[in-house]
Amino acid sequence: MATTIAPPAGTAPASEREARDVAEAARETEWTHPSFVRELFLGRYRLDLIHPHPRPDAEEMARAQPFFDKLRALLEGIDSDEIDRTGQIPEDVVNALRAMGAFGIKIPTEYGGLGLSPLAYVRAMAMVTSKDGSLTALLSASQSIGVPQPLALFGTAEQKRRFFPRLAKGAISAFALTEVDAGSDPANMTTAAVPVDGGSHYVINGEKLWCTNGTVAELFVVMARTPDKVVRGAPRKQITAFIVERDMPGVEVVHRLRFMGLKAIENGVIRFTNVRVPRENILWGEGKGLKLALTTLNTGRLTLPASCAGVGKVMLEVARTWSRERVQWGQPIGRHEAVAHKIARMASTTFAMEAVAELSTLLYQRGGYDIRLEAAIAKLYNSEAGWRIVDDTLQIRGGRGYEMAESLARRGERPIPMERVMRDFRINLIFEGSSEIMRLFIAREAVDHHMRTAFSLVDPDASMGDRMRALGRVARFYPAWYAGRLVGRGQLPSYGEFGRLAPHLRYAERTTRRLGRAILHALVRFGPKLERRQMVLFRAVDIGAELFAMSAACVRAQMLAGDGRAEAVTLADVFCREARGRIGRTFEQLFGPDDVALSRLARQVLDGEHMWLEAGIVGLTGGGAEKVEK
Repeated sequence: MATTIAPPAGTAPASEREARDVAEAARETEWTHPSFVRELFLGRYRLDLIHPHPRPDAEEMARAQPFFDKLRALLEGIDSDEIDRTGQIPEDVVNALRAMGAFGIKIPTEYGGLGLSPLAYVRAMAMVTSKDGSLTALLSASQSIGVPQPLALFGTAEQKRRFFPRLAKGAISAFALTEVDAGSDPANMTTAAVPVDGGSHYVINGEKLWCTNGTVAELFVVMARTPDKVVRGAPRKQITAFIVERDMPGVEVVHRLRFMGLKAIENGVIRFTNVRVPRENILWGEGKGLKLALTTLNTGRLTLPASCAGVGKVMLEVARTWSRERVQWGQPIGRHEAVAHKIARMASTTFAMEAVAELSTLLYQRGGYDIRLEAAIAKLYNSEAGWRIVDDTLQIRGGRGYEMAESLARRGERPIPMERVMRDFRINLIFEGSSEIMRLFIAREAVDHHMRTAFSLVDPDASMGDRMRALGRVARFYPAWYAGRLVGRGQLPSYGEFGRLAPHLRYAERTTRRLGRAILHALVRFGPKLERRQMVLFRAVDIGAELFAMSAACVRAQMLAGDGRAEAVTLADVFCREARGRIGRTFEQLFGPDDVALSRLARQVLDGEHMWLEAGIVGLTGGGAEKVEK
């Protein structure tokens, strides 16, 4: 029996400080390209960074049209309810996707791919999602976070020559990062890659959880710990990305996982036992794996916002059709204000979701732009807005929304699969960074400039020298910056070229300055404790997300109006009216007057002080609650 090569020492759970150090080491700390959202959190409303709205390349989109036509024809013939029931995507469907190049949409033509743009790719994924979420998971996990994306960003010429042609022909790939104790906190990763034979090879041992496509993948990007590196006299964990082939000895699919939705998703537990991988399969370089993962996710996340917008469109179609057909109390239900307002919000929000998704993608596609915050907000905003739309659509359908499609069909009604849509959509608030993790990520970047400039002044551990240097930075930056956050363009007649939308942009400019001031005030008020006041930061993020969505909706409506679709202005106007109300309510609660009471109660619950409240139940596992003392 072969002897398992031991992982590096130090696989005990990471401390809070160690987890923070690992995450910080993987962050992109410099901003070499502009970002509208970064400027927004600094209180600077740089509309010039997104307006005029970047235009899709008409010639490139025409080149993509034959692929879109083939994809649509295939999707129209798929029985998604059968896929949901069986938990399997038929092999003939997968082969048809391979034949049309659907697994190599962005892979350059010289390697056999379609060579299409990121915009064409996300539009294709929106189309697929409008039909079947399991198909999106198969295609997107393989291309957005699987081998093709990091290979395109960080692969060597030789690696591209070896792997791109296989991927273009339909070799399915997967991304293996998460473990039982290492999800958003990679410092707890235990999968290890030990160098052998003088470093020419590495031997990987470990187990990965929730590996989408893992049960059918030919190629994996596997994140593993390599030997620690000494930084400033202390060891620092190193995470490295490897391309691993399914047929390498020691790669094992342990278990295919099953979920409440996406019944046909090929997601599994993958075990690596003494898997011998050549050094040439390292992507980018040793110790750069976590940064590679974060960078890959920055662009990979662009798929989800477009997919969510695609679902929003489907839900709008369902709600519109039903609200015209269903008559109650003498008129179609869509004429009743309670339903009408839902439909208006669904339409205007779907417009904003598509605006957010396509603007973010086009900014990335144009180049010379830092997309990390835009992509994160697009994922966060569209997944949460899309979930509300799905929920509203089910509510409008009423009992028919709750009834399964199969049951509807048996009694002669149209089998609208609301139940399946709801199950399939819910994962979008968790995939590729949960809403909470997205808010933490965005918040960290939102306060980054202030932290680097002024944090040493309020840090009790800072030395006197650090405090003096920080004082100099503060004196140079804040007087002029703060004065500029008090007065600006939004207080003057401006943005006149936007017509009906100009007041919304003036509001956005004023509110951006207010947000910039509020973030600084929070840092001064809470000091080092601000990182513990997550809800304060989350509310600031939510305000920034609404401002980005408003801006994206306005610039897209302006572009479309110029193309003859003036009705887009009405959608953007209603969306902005609603967004302004949400922003106002969030500002009222920004510093959380109830946060301390809520946190105190949570600690009491966790300490068991209120277990009496759980008395009288059986419990989901059948064992009931723990014994409650009278």
